[in-house]
Amino acid sequence: MKKVNSYLIALLLIFTTIASAQEKKESFETGEWLKFRIHYGIFNASIATLHITNDKVDGKNVYRVRGEGKTTGLAKAFFKVEDVYESYFDKVDGRPYKFVRNINEGGYTKDVEINFDYSKNKAILNDKKSDKKFTFDINSGVQDLISAFYHIRKNYEFSDLVIGEYIKLDMLYDDDGVYQFKLKYVGKEILKTKYGKVECLKFRPYVQSGRIFKEEESLSLWVSNDDNKIPIRIKADIAVGSIKADLDGYNGLKNQFKIIMD
Repeated sequence: MKKVNSYLIALLLIFTTIASAQEKKESFETGEWLKFRIHYGIFNASIATLHITNDKVDGKNVYRVRGEGKTTGLAKAFFKVEDVYESYFDKVDGRPYKFVRNINEGGYTKDVEINFDYSKNKAILNDKKSDKKFTFDINSGVQDLISAFYHIRKNYEFSDLVIGEYIKLDMLYDDDGVYQFKLKYVGKEILKTKYGKVECLKFRPYVQSGRIFKEEESLSLWVSNDDNKIPIRIKADIAVGSIKADLDGYNGLKNQFKIIMD
């Protein structure tokens, strides 16, 4: 359960930024804060948050997104998870300059920093725990684990999506190197939430079947069908049951959060 729970926290930190720029509107701005509550069966196992602030990298004005995930309540007595993910990316073109992954999952730790050098088309991954560095060839379109979805949020018109088609991006976030991330559009669906009914766009991220997930399409994601495109729910069918994460709090949204009034 520990690895499954922390994996879902990581996915939340990825998917919480999915959105589009319909009608030329920006979908996010500095100050946006989102909170998610993760459920494993009847237990509230964890919470995850995302916060956008301003920062600078080598004199460049950037967005800094900090994602945090941790176990709470009864689950914390069985295992402890404290995960931090950070992405620093350009405010204009969305290119990532730095990515940080610092996690502690029941004693399993990882401390990684990636720096992107577009003048040399290289990315340097510094594994601080093992004191090793890895160099990867990159192109100008590469994204990290979090900046990828701000890129989608800024550049994709979801109204143009066709059911069954994929959004595809090159991504680098660990020492496995650059890989192609795929997100399949499924269609629209209305969900009941703590805020009321919300019309959502449903997606299925492509995941590797086997150790954690039953099938390649075992993960489902619902994002609000408004100008924010914030995640409303994530549900995963895993080898030992199912796990779900729901939006539990928000602040500083760029646009109105649309609730269906009965």
